[in-house]
Amino acid sequence: MKKLSEFDIGEKGVVRSVTGEPKIRRRLFDMGVTPGAEVYLKKRAPLGDPIQVTIRGYELSLRKIEAEQVLTEVL
Repeated sequence: MKKLSEFDIGEKGVVRSVTGEPKIRRRLFDMGVTPGAEVYLKKRAPLGDPIQVTIRGYELSLRKIEAEQVLTEVL
């Protein structure tokens, strides 16, 4: 298991769980970050925040604190 915030550029994985406080979890679920979704890290800002991922066929920017709540299985 690896946090989405720890991914290297170009790395792929499958979301296994989303942790954290309910407000952040709900926001991630609403954006399509749910267990079983395949995620690909496309870009990272120079200071590491935010990151850009491809999930469910669209581009999504996440703050580092949000990405730390997403546990994945690396492909």
